[in-house]
Amino acid sequence: MQCELCERDVEKLTVHHLVPRQKTKRKNEDPGPTINICSACHRQIHTLFDNTRLAQELNCVERLKDEPQMQKFLSWVKKQDPARRVKVHRTSN
Repeated sequence: MQCELCERDVEKLTVHHLVPRQKTKRKNEDPGPTINICSACHRQIHTLFDNTRLAQELNCVERLKDEPQMQKFLSWVKKQDPARRVKVHRTSN
């Protein structure tokens, strides 16, 4: 299975809601589209960005891939062994 962000072949993918469920659940709105990504990318997204920014600005694969902090992480993680758990780091803006 391939991560839709880092494009690594990994054993298991997680489902990421492009608009965080926190932003739709209370309003009983449709949670919207999801993408299948590896746990490293998923953890990094939620380490770097709050749910408001994810809902308003980074709500599609292209925007996530184009975000400078994610670009830096993606270029690094693509070189990592997909079988190993990678640590995610909060980077300063």
